[in-house]
Amino acid sequence: MLFLSQGPISVTSERVFTYDVERPLRAYNPATGRWSRDTAPITLLLERRRIMTPRRLTEESGAPVSDNQNSQTAGAGGPVLIQDHHLIEKLARFNRERIPERIVHARGSGAYGYFELTKDVSQWTHANFLSEVGKRTEVLVRFSTVAGGRGAPEAVRDPRGFAVKFYTEEGNYDLAGNDTPIFFIHDPLKFPDFIHSQKPDPHTNKQEPNNVWDFFSLSPEATHMFTWLFGDRGIPASYRHMNGYGSHTFQWVNAQGQGVWVKYHFKTDQGIECLTGDQPAKVAGENPESHTTDLMEAIDEGNFPSWTVNVQIMTFEEAKTYHINPFDVTKVWPHADYPLIEIGKMVLDRNPVNYFADVEQAGFDPGNFVPGIGPSPDKMLQGRLFAYGDAHRYRLGTNHTQLPVNRPHATKADNYGRDGLMRFDDNGGADKNYEPNSFGGPAQSGEPHYAGIDGGVSGTYEWDDRESDDFAQAGDLYRVMTEAERTRLIDTIAGDLSQVSKDEIIEKSLASFTAADAEYGARLRAAIEALRS
Repeated sequence: MLFLSQGPISVTSERVFTYDVERPLRAYNPATGRWSRDTAPITLLLERRRIMTPRRLTEESGAPVSDNQNSQTAGAGGPVLIQDHHLIEKLARFNRERIPERIVHARGSGAYGYFELTKDVSQWTHANFLSEVGKRTEVLVRFSTVAGGRGAPEAVRDPRGFAVKFYTEEGNYDLAGNDTPIFFIHDPLKFPDFIHSQKPDPHTNKQEPNNVWDFFSLSPEATHMFTWLFGDRGIPASYRHMNGYGSHTFQWVNAQGQGVWVKYHFKTDQGIECLTGDQPAKVAGENPESHTTDLMEAIDEGNFPSWTVNVQIMTFEEAKTYHINPFDVTKVWPHADYPLIEIGKMVLDRNPVNYFADVEQAGFDPGNFVPGIGPSPDKMLQGRLFAYGDAHRYRLGTNHTQLPVNRPHATKADNYGRDGLMRFDDNGGADKNYEPNSFGGPAQSGEPHYAGIDGGVSGTYEWDDRESDDFAQAGDLYRVMTEAERTRLIDTIAGDLSQVSKDEIIEKSLASFTAADAEYGARLRAAIEALRS
């Protein structure tokens, strides 16, 4: 054997290698009986160890497996025996390999890297990982499609998830964003209905244009997002060639307790590239894992993808009188009013060693804030603060936060959580499991992470009256497109909307696009009529 520790010795017919952490690498030659320095790298030693000492297949208990080729039977031609523990254990584990997939964002890929702060932002936030220019923080980023299952192709028209886990010294900060700065709806009460309209129909078990466009025709606030989704950016060429956004409005608070509202923008340094025309069908058909393959190969080749991180800042006072509700995720903050401020760089430079451990089991919870960062009154964000964490507790169990990918990497979690299914550490040992206590247990800091949010009398309210117009920004988006982009947008929407069987749904949908821009609506109507004639 080869021991990589103090005082190791390993004898073979050729040479013995030893590694001492305090001394240089040495080799022993039995033929001469002498020790000498050896310049062979540790990797060579490990390789020789692997060859010299084959790994032994074991059962889950650690006991060696004697035969992994033949089941035990009652005679050469007899039935299989239930006493064959290895067979039973192997089949039982195989039956339980799959865990529940995510309801949304099931198809995904991910990579590790770092975020580096390039601008002093202490005037806005006292978050530790944003405290010093040049400071680097480890990150995990998970990219995903939204509607398809785990086996769905990636080169499809669908929003992309863009979730970032910052492993900070004050705990994990999760930013669960998308590749779009906006979303379809602004109230979480409608989210299950929206997703049901996009998922396979309960009768036909496939996505139905009737369902997609029926929901849209009755939800005018989705006009902006549908214009984005059916435009060129609806199908990114790869995860590397798309932007990421926090989408929601968040809160930053500085050391003096003064707060501002903030939006995050991750601008790809690779440039925006999209699939149009017949490209998506070709790519999806030839390589359903196209985006995963592209990301992994780029990193393996040392072509590390990066994003320039920007923010928009709005003061609390400005938010009270701004003509757009700043907490409506179906709207953007115009850059003319709130320009982008560059604050950092994010680089992905390490592929996960094991997909299941590092990507499938990764849990991103928008409720995971750190001191200096907090939520806003954005209703969709407020709903996600519950729903995401609850989804992980369902999929992965209440102890999912102890998994290596989800636990803090730059600090240690210390609390009174105990027990639960699949608790796999020492469960707090002999420490007390209640607070307060007199035995030196962890105590609260007494320092709020963020400023309070103004409230009011509880009840059900109509949407903010500043948002009587659901169409202006959709029209703005249409008008900034080139003529070629507009043509592709019209053709894409018309090709989908023309499949709807109820004229009423088509008319309501056209009314929303026409309200955004008269030409937009007129061209769509003409294109649909041509396809249906």
